[in-house]
Amino acid sequence: MSPRGESRSTQDRAGGLVTPGRIAVLVLAVLALVFIFENTRRVKIRLLIPEVTMPLYLALLAVFVVGLCCGYFLRRRNR
Repeated sequence: MSPRGESRSTQDRAGGLVTPGRIAVLVLAVLALVFIFENTRRVKIRLLIPEVTMPLYLALLAVFVVGLCCGYFLRRRNR
């Protein structure tokens, strides 16, 4: 194999791991987690009929995880 072919495949693999889109998603995820853990006071949340009192960060974290699951499901379904 030529060195040119090896360097090209190495660049393709490295370029595939770190993309601008993945960096943007990582930055947004970190910002979301910082926002979640900065809001620690207890709040009342109405879930259809019952009213639940819980720390705001748990509610935000739950919504964040639901969003991640939905995104994963939709991305997987499009492939």
